[in-house]
Amino acid sequence: MEREHESLSVVRQCALLGVSRSGLYRRRSEVSEEDEELMGLMDRQYLKTPYYGSRRMTVWLGSQGKRVNRKRVRRLMRAMGLQAVYRRPNTSRPAKGHTVYPYLLSGVAVSGPNHVWSADITYIPMARGHLYLVAVIDWYSRYVLSWRLSNTMDVEFCMEALRDALRIGTPQVFNTDQGSQFTSGAFTGLLEANGIAVSMDGKGRCVDNVLIERLWRTVKYEEVYLRAYESGSQARAGLGAYFDFYNTSRPHQALGYRTPAEVYASRGEEPARPEATTASESRLTAAGLQLNLVPDLS
Repeated sequence: MEREHESLSVVRQCALLGVSRSGLYRRRSEVSEEDEELMGLMDRQYLKTPYYGSRRMTVWLGSQGKRVNRKRVRRLMRAMGLQAVYRRPNTSRPAKGHTVYPYLLSGVAVSGPNHVWSADITYIPMARGHLYLVAVIDWYSRYVLSWRLSNTMDVEFCMEALRDALRIGTPQVFNTDQGSQFTSGAFTGLLEANGIAVSMDGKGRCVDNVLIERLWRTVKYEEVYLRAYESGSQARAGLGAYFDFYNTSRPHQALGYRTPAEVYASRGEEPARPEATTASESRLTAAGLQLNLVPDLS
């Protein structure tokens, strides 16, 4: 920020520039070109084999001619937010002091729009560097209510996406994984303040949030991998155009070949189209709910 604006508070300057204050002073540590290449390869493979942990991923990379040790693979997977999917005991490790909520949707069926929403974060590779993408989706309609990009996995860009989604509607249940962004008091507090029941997946159980996991696969194969974004602004523009297409033009077999926007609007009002900004453009009573229909996951 320019020195001549010292008379304005940092909060006000961020508001005027449309950037996240949480990312203002944070510089992402440099990632080598080799690590970026490895992360891109692991991201694609994880979509095919989400049950691969660091050991199997190391072996697979070796079969691709990439001789790396397991410690390095584990570090890169952690940076990307990737974890092998399988049941295991005592694996819930949110940030210290954060509350973990029970999973409320086992055997549940979603009765209509704004019944159940969920959110998740995924890794977005670019030609140089990478970003993180968070999205909020309505389970019944697959409608993407909001999204945000960030160059760090902090809570603020998740909060921005949640606030945007709540301008469109209010769900009965909101489901996430146990990531520190979603177990934070700020995130769960905003949900509870709006009378929303908080639900969380079992650790390493992406099948508990399967609809948004399928969204990531679709977004990456139909948009991200085809574009190889050169910059954050290009990624923002590309993803914005894709989500508009996904919501309003792409028919879904599971929705009777209707679009998510058509199904979401069946509640009697036309949904607003979500918009997004980068988190830092310059650096780039739950148990009593009557839930009735298991969504078609095809």
